[in-house]
Amino acid sequence: MKELLPHITGQLNDVLSSISFFMPEVYLTVLFIVVLITDILFGKKSAKLCRIVASMGILLVIFKDLQQVALTGAYALPIFNGMLVLHRTAIAFKFIIDVLAFALLLYFAWDKKLQEHKKGLSDLYSIVIGSVLGLHLMAMAINLLSVYLAIEFVSIASYLLASYRTENAKTTEAGLKYVLFGAAASAVMLYGISLIYAYSGSLDLYSKELAAGLMQTNTLSVSFALALVFIGIGFKLSFVPVHFYVPDVYEGAATPVTAYLSTLPKIAAFALVVNFVAPFVAQQGYYTNWKGFDFRLVLSAIGILTMVVGNFAAVLQNSVKRMLAYSGIAHTGFALMALVTFTPQGLTALTYYLLMYGLANIAALALANYFENNEGITNMRDYKGLGFKYPLASVCFVVVLISLTGIPISAGFTGKVFVFSAVYGVYQQTHDVWLMALLITGAVTTVIGLFYYLKVPLNLFLRRSEFVPNEISYSTNLVVFSSVIALLLIIFGIFPDLLIKFL
Repeated sequence: MKELLPHITGQLNDVLSSISFFMPEVYLTVLFIVVLITDILFGKKSAKLCRIVASMGILLVIFKDLQQVALTGAYALPIFNGMLVLHRTAIAFKFIIDVLAFALLLYFAWDKKLQEHKKGLSDLYSIVIGSVLGLHLMAMAINLLSVYLAIEFVSIASYLLASYRTENAKTTEAGLKYVLFGAAASAVMLYGISLIYAYSGSLDLYSKELAAGLMQTNTLSVSFALALVFIGIGFKLSFVPVHFYVPDVYEGAATPVTAYLSTLPKIAAFALVVNFVAPFVAQQGYYTNWKGFDFRLVLSAIGILTMVVGNFAAVLQNSVKRMLAYSGIAHTGFALMALVTFTPQGLTALTYYLLMYGLANIAALALANYFENNEGITNMRDYKGLGFKYPLASVCFVVVLISLTGIPISAGFTGKVFVFSAVYGVYQQTHDVWLMALLITGAVTTVIGLFYYLKVPLNLFLRRSEFVPNEISYSTNLVVFSSVIALLLIIFGIFPDLLIKFL
């Protein structure tokens, strides 16, 4: 027992010293408890109060994120005995997650069907805050145990959100499919983690033991184990071939929940991939000469396949939510281009692109929600002539879709230029054929995106239809909300340096 005391004391000292670098997560934990207690004390009538508390709390967390930039500088700080790591990239991803979470907390209350739901909205806010905590952990996880726990943390919250509207058959089906696919992905990932532990005796991705163990193990066995772990992470990224659940889940879930599922878990998963891949592609270290699992080849092939499948499937859709679901898959493939570079420029391009995609996608779904609230329509064909009935909402919809397409002068265009520039810069140095294939595929599929994104403006303004004036107008806040985002997409498209210096 006496021999263990110094070890236990060292562990406790490390935990206590790590807390100062974990303050945003501490605030999120306290915020989750406060929102939950508020819901319990005031019941269904607490929705507005829970929303105010959650929104103000997230703003405080964003402030703590910004403080961490000065705290860490350019260094990576392992915390909690190497279970998590804090560095500039992780802070940038946490900042993006919190900004989008704040936007979503505002948005949830403006959905007509959620407003009328018998359970109310107070539970929803506590679930979202809890999930944001899990997303923070995903962005910082470097131990395979913390990786698994963080993903499960987020998955459970996502399952609850996807099936929140229990009176709707489509929502129930969406929740069930999400749970089944998620359970299968988690089992596959856990099996991969167990194999890596069996080969190396370590779960720390940056440890010498894990490196030495994998180097001494059969190449095919190690590649198989890494592929299984990557499939589990890929479930959150929704890249091909683990994307089958996406259209049905996104269509069945409440529209604000779809906005959450299509942005926040995906962004956190990219942060997790950065942490997971980093030791395997280091220029110096134990993995330099290891050829068993070529991450550049694997990620490039997945990116190309995901862009092709996502864009061509989106062209065939008539439902706005299903179209945005498939386009979200395509955007995942495009974002993988930046990740494949394994350079600081690529990481900057990735974070900028994901923030702009997240804002644009939330605004697109909010506007689709606006038309559904007012007209009861979900298909693009039913948008005929509504551009003249709802001019401001329609113009904002066009601006947002222009950004998602990547047309100048939008932030989406600037983000794609950054990604193409990062990939081409590495191609000039390496002449890697996979990078050229990514560049060609990205350019071609961007053009294909025009064919489905412009269906909405085409129906809104160029196809006439007789419409009956509607005396009731729901969710005018959605138009203001989307207008602000559309304006930001133009401002950041013209002046990207406002964000680039931080990201």
